[in-house]
Amino acid sequence: MDSIIIDQIGRRIKVPNNPERIISLVPSQTELLFDLGLDDKIVGVTKFCVHPLNSVKKKTIVGGTKNFRLDVINQLRPDLIIGNKEENYWQGIDKLSESYPVWMSDINNLEDAYDMIITIGAFTDSLKKATSIVGDIRRSIAKNVDFQQLSIAYIIWKNPIIVAGTNTFINSIAIELNLKNLISESRYPEIETDQLRNLNPDVILLPSEPYPFKEEHIAEFKEICTNSKVVLIDGEMFSWYGSRLLLAGAYFRILQNEILEHCKFK
Repeated sequence: MDSIIIDQIGRRIKVPNNPERIISLVPSQTELLFDLGLDDKIVGVTKFCVHPLNSVKKKTIVGGTKNFRLDVINQLRPDLIIGNKEENYWQGIDKLSESYPVWMSDINNLEDAYDMIITIGAFTDSLKKATSIVGDIRRSIAKNVDFQQLSIAYIIWKNPIIVAGTNTFINSIAIELNLKNLISESRYPEIETDQLRNLNPDVILLPSEPYPFKEEHIAEFKEICTNSKVVLIDGEMFSWYGSRLLLAGAYFRILQNEILEHCKFK
């Protein structure tokens, strides 16, 4: 028997009750499915799905997040595909939707993430576990994390420099941590070196993804903003919106202590 579910972009999707053959097209949602106890029902993942490592290695790779292997997906005969508005490409999603139920998330803030976790839990018969995960995330992030309105620039790419602005999940995490994002433009604007210099943020955050910032990049940005603290961070903690958030609270507390000590705002 099927149920009609409205996904996060407002589409009505006919989803089988307790689906048995699930493909996930988004790394953070793949990890969530495993943490919901659905290992035996996951038949396909993308090449970027890396958590949990030992489990995803046993699943069939269906391509990348923006270039699906339609032939492989057809061979897997999924009864449910789970994707995301920002991370996947619409040509592929539209093609898959002709043959399969494709449930899409649209995550712009923590409440969207909580809703996604609960909804997926509901239609995969794992609501109790999903509710527990959301409760644990809420408590973890809320507990003693306060960056005292330090101003930041969150860099997601270099050459050109692209930053996280408003209307992004990253910005919502910054707000939750009491960080002041100096980028007022929506989504992911490109900025010039002089613009970054003039912003003069207290802290420049260099995440591990999507651009793999390394130690050598710290000096490059320190040269642009000589007064800024430049920090390498785990990008998954700021941009993954599934069960990886269970680890975020402890990570943010460590990062907070490091940054506040340097900035002498304790």
